[in-house]
Amino acid sequence: MKFLHLPFAALLGLALTACNAGPAAEQPATSAAPVATAPAAAKTATKRLLFFGNSLTAGYGVEPEEAFAGLIGDKLDSLKLGYEVINAGLSGETTAGGRSRVGWILKQPVDIFVLELGGNDGLRGLPLSATRENLQGIIDTVRRRSPGAQIVLAGMQIPPNMGQAYANDFKAIYQQIAAKNHLVLIPFLLEGVGGDRSLNQADGIHPTAAGHRIVARTVWAVLQPLLAVSGK
Repeated sequence: MKFLHLPFAALLGLALTACNAGPAAEQPATSAAPVATAPAAAKTATKRLLFFGNSLTAGYGVEPEEAFAGLIGDKLDSLKLGYEVINAGLSGETTAGGRSRVGWILKQPVDIFVLELGGNDGLRGLPLSATRENLQGIIDTVRRRSPGAQIVLAGMQIPPNMGQAYANDFKAIYQQIAAKNHLVLIPFLLEGVGGDRSLNQADGIHPTAAGHRIVARTVWAVLQPLLAVSGK
């Protein structure tokens, strides 16, 4: 297994056409140093698992290896399944920004694509129709670029700051898109972490290293059956 954390500066340059300046809590990741950067690594890996998201995926406020994507990479390494794990998280990313850069990220095919976006849309109160359209656009691009890829959609929830109806409709988007596209759904990425002060940083949004360990277990429970299939 090779774990690649795409440098923040490179991702930021690709997303200039998108609205990627997040809310106050969504600052550029401070721990964007690559875990592994050997150019030849991609050529030797037989399978690729790509995490595509915002600061939750990027691991804002923790070391790359402490973020849930890095922990999943360590787990795969211990199982010797031969995956190259790519962390394409970008702090502040919206679904519009993700839609604008996903084509570049998928210059090489992937076997499993984990989509974690939408939280910043919800925190800003962006139109849900736009969030839905952008998520669908990302999924369509993945299926064009990597027709055989398994797509995992990470469900998100937001506090009712924009009203309870908006929060409920936001949550439902993930269930509806997963059903429509026959995706594997993580019902709520931050299950057991969201809202727990002891597991989140001072901003109340981004998990601590301990919080990321719980997120990794949540993600692993959904990924494991797919990895078993893809690894054979």
